Amino acid sequence: MDLYTKGLRLIPKFFQLILNVSLISLAIILSLLLIKELIIIVGVLFSDSKDYRLFLEHILVFFLYFEFIAMIVKYFKEDYHFPMRYFLYIGITAMVRLIIVDHYNPMNTFLYSLVILILIIGYFIMNITPRNRPDGKFFFRGSGGRDS
Repeated sequence: MDLYTKGLRLIPKFFQLILNVSLISLAIILSLLLIKELIIIVGVLFSDSKDYRLFLEHILVFFLYFEFIAMIVKYFKEDYHFPMRYFLYIGITAMVRLIIVDHYNPMNTFLYSLVILILIIGYFIMNITPRNRPDGKFFFRGSGGRDS
């Protein structure tokens, strides 16, 4: 193998290293923000304020941080692959948070609800689709009773 080919093989490894270090740094930052959000939730819970929207907003932000951290952990456990369902979970949680925080405009709330419905339908389709796709011969088998 020549020097050029060896150099080309090092490029993806270099970028993978940068990505891994960046994701570990992001996970640490998100963990600190998760702890901060937990402290805020405890403070809101034991305060005299009865603002349930503020409480729900902080809980949903907590779950957004939690889902991002879980997604990063899954990335490393599944050989550097982000499972699609985690993006759907995060999208649904983010849209629910948006509805709770910004529910004054009925049209926007309706559109946010449609986005949640689309994400749930996508999740359903993803779960009923087999993980291993059949090869092309399965779909293009000859008709007329022949098994080719």
